[in-house]
Amino acid sequence: MAWIVNFEPRALRELKKLDRSTQNHVVQILQERIAGNHDPRDFGKPLTGDKLGLWRYRIGRYRVVCRIEDARRAVLVLRIAHRKDVYR
Repeated sequence: MAWIVNFEPRALRELKKLDRSTQNHVVQILQERIAGNHDPRDFGKPLTGDKLGLWRYRIGRYRVVCRIEDARRAVLVLRIAHRKDVYR
């Protein structure tokens, strides 16, 4: 069974600020690897510290910070930003 990828409003705004090719690449990776996979944890890494419970996916120079909701089989995208800015 596939997973559903949902976006927070902040993540959608951040996605729209990226250039078109990067937007397409991020969405493609989320659809193919995350939504189409049996377990979204296969491609990401868990975050620690004050972001405990969140997961990050590396897509080129950008990071996608998500919350995995097992009960709904959904991945909620919270942030999409350059790697130097995403954890601030």
